[in-house]
Amino acid sequence: MKVSLIPEKCIACGLCQTYSKIFDYHDDGIVKFTDSQALVKTIDNQDHDTLKAVKACPTKALTIL
Repeated sequence: MKVSLIPEKCIACGLCQTYSKIFDYHDDGIVKFTDSQALVKTIDNQDHDTLKAVKACPTKALTIL
């Protein structure tokens, strides 16, 4: 499964990093992946923490492809 980031929608609320360690933030608080500057990342289908983070995002800045 792939997770996509839409930085333009991010409001820097911090929920994604609270749920999953694959998310981090730029200096301005906008979401990014911890180990990559890419906007799409393939994750394990069993990564329930990341799925929770995607579902919790209030602005839908994180999506499942």
